[in-house]
Amino acid sequence: MMKQFYAILANSLVASLTNNLVWFAVTFWVYLETKSVVATSLMAGVYSGTVALSGFFLGSLVDRYKKKHSMIFSSLGSLVLYALSFIIFITTPEKIFKDPASPILWVFIVLSLVGAIAGNIRSIALSTLVTVLIPEDGRDKANGMVGTTNGVSFLVSSIFSGLIIGFLGIFWMLIIAIGLTALVLIHVWVLAIPEKGIAHAEEHTKRVDIRGTIRAINLVPGLFALIFFNTFNNFLGGVFMSLMDAYGLSLVTVQTWGVLWGVLSLGFIIGGLIVSKKGLGKQPLRTLFLANIAMWTICVFFTIQASVILLAVGMFIYLCLIPVVEAAEQTILQKLISPERQGRVFGFAQSIEQAASPITAFMIGPIAQLIFIPFMTTGAGVELIGSWFGTGKDRGLALLFTVTGLIGLIITIIAMKSKAYDTLLENYQKQAEPQVVDE
Repeated sequence: MMKQFYAILANSLVASLTNNLVWFAVTFWVYLETKSVVATSLMAGVYSGTVALSGFFLGSLVDRYKKKHSMIFSSLGSLVLYALSFIIFITTPEKIFKDPASPILWVFIVLSLVGAIAGNIRSIALSTLVTVLIPEDGRDKANGMVGTTNGVSFLVSSIFSGLIIGFLGIFWMLIIAIGLTALVLIHVWVLAIPEKGIAHAEEHTKRVDIRGTIRAINLVPGLFALIFFNTFNNFLGGVFMSLMDAYGLSLVTVQTWGVLWGVLSLGFIIGGLIVSKKGLGKQPLRTLFLANIAMWTICVFFTIQASVILLAVGMFIYLCLIPVVEAAEQTILQKLISPERQGRVFGFAQSIEQAASPITAFMIGPIAQLIFIPFMTTGAGVELIGSWFGTGKDRGLALLFTVTGLIGLIITIIAMKSKAYDTLLENYQKQAEPQVVDE
């Protein structure tokens, strides 16, 4: 089984690398073409909004079909959408893409990002395949390997997205994306995945079964609270998703920023490797919360001065902890939810948790542009904290990051003291493998 699991991981690595490459590169390119913070925040909103809305459907798709077929659908969808984006790019005058209000620019952006989002079918399928292929006592480590794979993908795509946009341009980025996606599609087509048929026989899988999924989650006291806690974290995390590129590009060139992100992405790999070797301990829920406390503490301080070194150190530690949080949530769901429901539950959790990010992304660009940036350039912030915090557009973004970190830290500490936390922790400890949730 492990041989097949490694082959699936390798295929998913290249697919994830390609999709991340498109996402990062298009974001860099749009900002450099339009010089608009609002445009990049709206892009983040489009991306995360589509992820949120698609999770319900994609989870049902994974449960309805064999996992291999779901992965084929994923790659085929990406390939078609990248090809359409390429056609639009080569048939549109360059000056059109410099206008952030251009409808053609936004059609190009949406097609490119939805092509990247089609890869989420694969990520949901991969989480369910961990349950199918890996014994329970090894799933936390397998989830750590998935985190390592995501880290490698992030590392390579971060480095090459900046370099490709800086030296080759968006044309060659699209050519590379189309070529890699075609190779991934061919490989998964011939890849043998040991599935004994579809892991369910429910009529509900023929449609988007939100009610049944909610019932399955409700059978585990405290699980909804965990999902909504992660939702709130994503609401705050949308601030960084929307504005981190703009902040980073105010400190360094696009080439340097791309390489820096690549180096920082070693944190993903290191964090995933630690989980794959050491596991998450006997209480993955506690591990998840402690990791969140550390992450929000970092967010308070990593932009407190206009230093790319401080930013890099903080982001590196932050990225090391992301695989820990993700592996912990996956391990909890894999143990407490029955296999025939896992695709929909993972998709449901993805939709609910990601629904917060587009709200933040659409709001935060104008908030930064109209409140925090003026506050630290010509407003009261210059006199109040400017002498030690710094002034200017980049310090307005930095102040927004610091405030967000403080809010996240306070909410996490409160949640860890809640009854829902104690209930879910106790339920996980008592749950045995034969007692998985069943309708």
